[in-house]
Amino acid sequence: MKIALVGCGAVTQAVYVPLLSRRRDLFEVTAVCDLSRALADVVGDRLGAPGRFTAVESMLAEGGFDAVLILASGSHGEPVRRALAAGYAVLCEKPLALTRAEVEALPEGRLMVGYMKQYDPAVRRAEELLAELGGPAAIRSVEVTVLHPSAESQLAFASLTPARDVDPALLDSLRAAEHALVSRALGESAPDSVRALYGVALGSICHDLSLLRRFSGSPADISAVETWGPGPGSVEISGTLPVAGRFSIRWHYLADYPAYRETVVIHHDRGSLELVFPSPYLMNAPTTLTVVSGDGSGGESRTEWRDVTEAFEVQLAAFHAYVTEDEPPLTAAAGGLADIVTAQSIAARYAVQHDLPIGGEAA
Repeated sequence: MKIALVGCGAVTQAVYVPLLSRRRDLFEVTAVCDLSRALADVVGDRLGAPGRFTAVESMLAEGGFDAVLILASGSHGEPVRRALAAGYAVLCEKPLALTRAEVEALPEGRLMVGYMKQYDPAVRRAEELLAELGGPAAIRSVEVTVLHPSAESQLAFASLTPARDVDPALLDSLRAAEHALVSRALGESAPDSVRALYGVALGSICHDLSLLRRFSGSPADISAVETWGPGPGSVEISGTLPVAGRFSIRWHYLADYPAYRETVVIHHDRGSLELVFPSPYLMNAPTTLTVVSGDGSGGESRTEWRDVTEAFEVQLAAFHAYVTEDEPPLTAAAGGLADIVTAQSIAARYAVQHDLPIGGEAA
């Protein structure tokens, strides 16, 4: 399948370039696009892509591919809309957009939202075990802890090529456009603290929201939200699951923490299913699933399960199957929209608790 890439930054260089290089049985990259022509050339050279562009509309107009991977930072709503309107299938990295309106404006077409943790073999195994226990009705609680070091420390091994040739005025205009989108989501008067929380929810915690959707469905209620600490700081969210039980998410940005670590634990009446994720940038580093249960004689049994199959690679293969064989993705537009709605509920709950202004879609 011939594909084009939009965005040649960190995740493209560290993850997608090596995976697409080894999956030439599935994909041929014919075009790449980035605001930085230097980055487009670096990624294009590594993947053997003849087409190099700095504007999405020019790339789409020239064509020569079947599908588009949207891997750039920021809101993906407009490039996804353009690609779908031009008739291309789209794999879009999370989040799908920053506003509900962007999603509602998307035309019909083949759209898959990239939440690679949903394709992690350990997650799929946990889903199977949960189904055997009775599904969402068996859940007493889901407890999430994320220890998030700086992106620079996580990507130090990758020898990334930086972008130094983008017009600063263009970057300023893009930041202004993104600020306007967040204002549409949260209201013009939303303070920086609410905007920052919304950014964390859509930029990182959305992975955990996507796992909640797989295990039980999107939260039925956001009961409490707190933040503290310097910079992105720490976030604590709790609420009710749609079928049974409650959830809690504790997300901590710790710039100098030695390694990324994410733990998701599903507790049920007879034991627990515990997932421990490594840094997402480490290819083929396995997620560990620990199954805690009784041993039949009054004791505790703990069984660990691992699979080194790379979740990003499984996701890419799933996209190929979606386009060529009509196999539905785990997250399409509706799932991406659900996570935007939950992120807005998180921002709104925090604003209400602290008597801060909230408007826009979140109101």
